[in-house]
Amino acid sequence: MTRFATILHPTDFSECSGHAFEMACELARDYNAKLVVQHVRQPAAAIHGEAVVFPVEVPGEAEALRDRLHAVRPNEPAIAVEHHLTVGDPVSEIVDLAAKKGCELIVMGTHGRSGLSRLILGSVAELVLRKAACPVLMVKAPPPQVGMDPTSAATTVDVSAAILS
Repeated sequence: MTRFATILHPTDFSECSGHAFEMACELARDYNAKLVVQHVRQPAAAIHGEAVVFPVEVPGEAEALRDRLHAVRPNEPAIAVEHHLTVGDPVSEIVDLAAKKGCELIVMGTHGRSGLSRLILGSVAELVLRKAACPVLMVKAPPPQVGMDPTSAATTVDVSAAILS
């Protein structure tokens, strides 16, 4: 049986990411694993003619992101957690941190974009899935609520999870 000692959860603070965080916490609890929570800030860039200009950072922006990241905590205090705020390309930063921390699993949300928006914006989750050395669990939607009728329209769930290495 696979043993997960360190689990990485990259977050963009979206609802999809929140559902993936819940799954990551459950796995960390069940495997008694350390949970590494990461947010990647992409540096803003502007193109002026042939030059790429990186604007001056907004004062307090990094501190606000760090505070928001550190607020992402498991409900169970027994789960060991560490936080990492990195700057750069999300795919590269996620894959690099997973390798540096020796993560055996990455648990991340996916927005489920399709068509033109996916073509233009790409899929961070899909690229992480392709490039990561460890398995990746992609969580698309929340799990069904216990005690609810799963055939009810209000509780219909579309969960897409894949563990691939």
